[in-house]
Amino acid sequence: MKSLPEKPRKLLLWDIDGTILHTGKAGETALGRALEKIHGSNHSLAGLEIAGRTDKWIVEQLLAREGKANGPDEVARFLDVYAELLAEELPRRNGGLHPGVMGILEEGHRRQDIVQALLTGNIEKGARLKLTRYGVNHFFEFGAFADDSPVRNELGPHAKRRAKERHGEEFPAERIFIIGDTPHDVACARAIGAKAIAVATGSFSEQQLKDCGADAVFSDLGHPERFFQLLD
Repeated sequence: MKSLPEKPRKLLLWDIDGTILHTGKAGETALGRALEKIHGSNHSLAGLEIAGRTDKWIVEQLLAREGKANGPDEVARFLDVYAELLAEELPRRNGGLHPGVMGILEEGHRRQDIVQALLTGNIEKGARLKLTRYGVNHFFEFGAFADDSPVRNELGPHAKRRAKERHGEEFPAERIFIIGDTPHDVACARAIGAKAIAVATGSFSEQQLKDCGADAVFSDLGHPERFFQLLD
């Protein structure tokens, strides 16, 4: 009896904040504390766009707003301090995974036709701290991070390259799904021709995510069967 052909593998690229989990503003607090520790400024982050942006971009803008040097060395120093303070803040906050996420990650991990990775605005150290805190770091062998570029739309090619390096195959755009909670995630998918799955568990509504052209929009991921029906 002939064995059935294997399904072509799909690459799922996950955003973190607002999509997989929330940290109870641990990240924002750590950014503010880093600004105070390095530059003595107690200004808030109010008015600074954060959702969907990369850590590098946020720090560049934050330092510029404060009238401080914001070149690569200054940004790297700031992010080192931020990561130290994030490690302190995470246990103090009432964060957690969003509905349904754990079930989807577990099922994706079991399935031979799915590869799961990250495409996030976090620096990798910050990403791993957050994912480890909420017990899901082991699902993500690799990814693309703010370390690669401050521009989110430039992260997709890094994720594709690492997927090929680890799995020995090129994932065509029609088999790549970017899962996020902001219009920036949708734009990032468009930049590489991937499918954009948006989830309204962050700061944008379902209607806003539909209006920016997401291929599919969920209120949350509390019904994993719908998620996998979409993939299949």
